[in-house]
Amino acid sequence: MESTKTLVLTQADVRSLAEMASAVTAIEGVFAAHGRNETQMPVKVYLDLPQFNGDFRAMPAYFDHSAGVKWVNAHPRNPERHGLPAVLGMYILSDPATALPLAVMDATLLTAIRTGAAAAVASKYLARSDSRSVGFVGSGVQARTLLSALRVVFDDLEVVAADISAEAAERFAAESDGTVGDLADAAGCDIVCTATPVREPIVRREWINRGSHINAMGADAHGKQELETQILLDAKVVIDDWNQACGSGEVNVPLDTGAMPRDHIHAALGEIVAGLKPGREAEEEITVFDSTGLAVQDVALARLIYELAKKNGVGLEVDFVGGAVPLSPPPNNG
Repeated sequence: MESTKTLVLTQADVRSLAEMASAVTAIEGVFAAHGRNETQMPVKVYLDLPQFNGDFRAMPAYFDHSAGVKWVNAHPRNPERHGLPAVLGMYILSDPATALPLAVMDATLLTAIRTGAAAAVASKYLARSDSRSVGFVGSGVQARTLLSALRVVFDDLEVVAADISAEAAERFAAESDGTVGDLADAAGCDIVCTATPVREPIVRREWINRGSHINAMGADAHGKQELETQILLDAKVVIDDWNQACGSGEVNVPLDTGAMPRDHIHAALGEIVAGLKPGREAEEEITVFDSTGLAVQDVALARLIYELAKKNGVGLEVDFVGGAVPLSPPPNNG
């Protein structure tokens, strides 16, 4: 009989197994598959809880004989109120053939890694190949995985860190051998990464140079926007998913207000990775990647981590379903 045991992986386990170069490769592969319509990804479900200053999201997906769902939150005030991360998550990876739960793992780090990897994949196809500087608007946890992933694709990136918290910017700059700057300094780099929870634009068009690439990572819910709309209007805009980004990504507010038509969006990233549409076509063009975070990214990375855990004997096996008695069909009382 097939084993019914489920592998439980803590955040420490995930950290010991995750390697950014492999993560970038996995995320590039799933973007290509998504662009070819070889995945299944229902619409992300939001449970909005403003009374707790946060929300939960349920994110199911299927890709390459793997199925799973992530239960993740966004509570921006968690660090100051409770000393907890703003994002916490758990992932359930299942065998689609039997429905057995293969693994239950921390998804907090998984989310940060796959988000960084997505930006690296986007930058590979949309940023200038000679990019030498990267500016961070927001210098928190996500900035670190963004930088780690970008360094897989680009060599010798000079870092400029900006944050509403001077302490956060200084700490990140020290860790990355970078410098602290203001928002304009960060936005003036070859590659710009925005990862903030703001609901009103904080990055101005006048700060963005010709030929720059922007990874807009912060807008992941309806009504959020980090970039002035004029930046999008002057740029080649690439989204991660048509349905999800148009409702909750950086483009959602300009689309809702009519400030930007839907046909201004050039492509979804998967279409570019799959070779169906072009990426960067001119040195001088501004490019924007609008990232909302896709469930297919999660299932691809969760499967990679699970396979590495099995190979290396990492994690705790728990028999959640073993020994269970199959339910009998109800009696026919007719």
